[in-house]
Amino acid sequence: MLKDIKSFTYDELENLIVTAGFPKFRAKQVSLWLKKGVTSFDEMNNIPKEIREFLKISSYISVANIEKKLISMYDDTVKYLFKFSDGEYVESVVMKYIHGYTICVSTQVGCKMGCTFCATGKSGYSRDLTPSEIIAQIEAAQKDLNIRISNVVLMGMGEPLDNFENVVKFLKLVSSEDNLNIGLRHITVSTCGIVPKIYELADLNLPVTLSVSLHAPNDEIRSKTMPINKKYNISQLIEACIYYFNTTKRRVSFEYAMIENVNDSDDNAKELAKLLSVLPCHVNLIPVNAVKGTHYNKSSKVRQKAFIEILSKKGIKATVRRTLGSDINASCGQLKRNYEDKGGK
Repeated sequence: MLKDIKSFTYDELENLIVTAGFPKFRAKQVSLWLKKGVTSFDEMNNIPKEIREFLKISSYISVANIEKKLISMYDDTVKYLFKFSDGEYVESVVMKYIHGYTICVSTQVGCKMGCTFCATGKSGYSRDLTPSEIIAQIEAAQKDLNIRISNVVLMGMGEPLDNFENVVKFLKLVSSEDNLNIGLRHITVSTCGIVPKIYELADLNLPVTLSVSLHAPNDEIRSKTMPINKKYNISQLIEACIYYFNTTKRRVSFEYAMIENVNDSDDNAKELAKLLSVLPCHVNLIPVNAVKGTHYNKSSKVRQKAFIEILSKKGIKATVRRTLGSDINASCGQLKRNYEDKGGK
């Protein structure tokens, strides 16, 4: 079985080269080529043919090929549908901010979590992405747009903590000087609430931001919209978040999709404020996206304003997330689903 060479740490790459009987310094040369984003070993023109042939029969270079690309007319947000060598598709979104470019990447093909307002879950789950396949999304976008991406959000297709080992290795690789060298403080890891993995991530003490998809102020509402809550309830989730903050000293971010007449009342806001008063945090309010097959509607701007005012008065920092790429359905899961429904068009 061929080895995924771009998922190797530098030490693992060096071991591959040396064990095959080649000089250690060749590992550094190969590493530099991989960092440049080559898609074939034949492009490594200062590597002897003997080594290139060995690499071909022992390993492969993971590549995210652009299958479809949409550009917003409003804010230059770019949405990609990437295709991997096995024919599976994932989505990524590049957003431009004053501080630079942020990419939202996928960590799985599909998702197992089944959140009722999410387009990704409705397509089912196929497999986890390898560390290199997560990195490949960043590399492909940077190369296509000729930009440097400075911030990464693991909030695309999939549940990052359900692909824990690959995501942790991705974090270590992407922040390495031998790789893309993106600082961990510029990376956000999202989760719908896999409580044991939050503790594991905290114990690694990586300076990433934890973003929790909360979306409800109580178990009754959350269990109806997010099946994960039946396994790990809100009380357990908040305890894990407190542990994460105490261990890492990193403020936790909470995502809250505002759904009309479901979780957006004044009482919901007061309940949410009380729930989150136990730890330093920030709340991102997100008008829910229209997803085919659901009956959900986003909360009105009046309701959003009232909700955020209640949170602010209760001492909870909150903002309504700016909607980017609204004309290209920039939230992940929708492009893949529509593309496959239309037979790849």
